[in-house]
Amino acid sequence: MLRLTRGDLAEAAQVAIATLADFEAGKRTPHPRTLAAIRSALESAGVEFIAENGGGAGVRLKKERGEA
Repeated sequence: MLRLTRGDLAEAAQVAIATLADFEAGKRTPHPRTLAAIRSALESAGVEFIAENGGGAGVRLKKERGEA
């Protein structure tokens, strides 16, 4: 959807590719500042994080300006 590689995300969040791989595999638990950096990188790429609203937290792509 985003056409974002693990390497792209690692660079944008300023974390190592191996660190992202370890998080994905459950081998390591990210520090809050690392999570914030990853979230910020994803938001910059067009992801919108949705708060818990009774249906569970989630993500979606941001609407482009002019989209209905």
